[in-house]
Amino acid sequence: MRSTCLAAIVCACAVGPLLRAQPAAPGTAQAYRETIAGTTVSFEMVPVPGGTATVAGQKVEVRPFFIGRTEVTWDLYDIFSLGLDTPKGEGGADAIARPSQPYGAPDYGWGHAGYPVISVARQAAQAFAVWLSKKTGKTYRLPTEAEWVHAAALAAGKEPMTPARLDGLAWHSGNASARTHPVAAKNADALGLFDLFGNAAEWVRSDDDTALTRGGSFRDTPSAIGAGARAVQDDSWNERDPQLPKSRWWLSDGPFVGFRVLSPVSNPSER
Repeated sequence: MRSTCLAAIVCACAVGPLLRAQPAAPGTAQAYRETIAGTTVSFEMVPVPGGTATVAGQKVEVRPFFIGRTEVTWDLYDIFSLGLDTPKGEGGADAIARPSQPYGAPDYGWGHAGYPVISVARQAAQAFAVWLSKKTGKTYRLPTEAEWVHAAALAAGKEPMTPARLDGLAWHSGNASARTHPVAAKNADALGLFDLFGNAAEWVRSDDDTALTRGGSFRDTPSAIGAGARAVQDDSWNERDPQLPKSRWWLSDGPFVGFRVLSPVSNPSER
């Protein structure tokens, strides 16, 4: 498994600079691209204006933030999970906890480079965000449920979500052939994001610490994905894991679960 992952990111060996868009006008924000130091692996963050979202019947105020243009890919997650950002044999000065070996192949053989990371437990997604924050000097975390719902409403836009439009935006049970696909292979939504709906369902933070995802995945019907799609983790997501206790890092039966990261911002012009 380790050799497969290493081969998938063999290109991530050169030092890559931090790439940013040109400075934004006062009071506005622009998307920016971040490259992980010591690699050529990068990801892009898109600004989302503040607003309100309704969750469980309650209206919640949402401050401006940046959100990943795509779901986190294996290219990026492998650096964290395999410790490829540290010299061989060293744990790193900050001794960040890394995922244990998974039970089976977490990518299910569907594809690795350019594909969304899947089969990850919520704790693993949160640990990745902590590592990414330390690596970049910015704050990264999972979106709250309200933040995700707010982004989803803007992403859906004002156009009707017709079957044809949904098919162009999302991987679902009707077009995905029961598997994930490379990120950004479908059309961008109204926010300029890819795969917010479908492909891999996305972990969010809940007020009561319930482990839940939003957006739906490739295994869901077209009517079951989108801004309103919500799923709570149950035992079936980790049924085949023989460990006692079961892995805190991997979901043996969760190939439909992934995540994207968010970066909060108090002043939209600061980046």
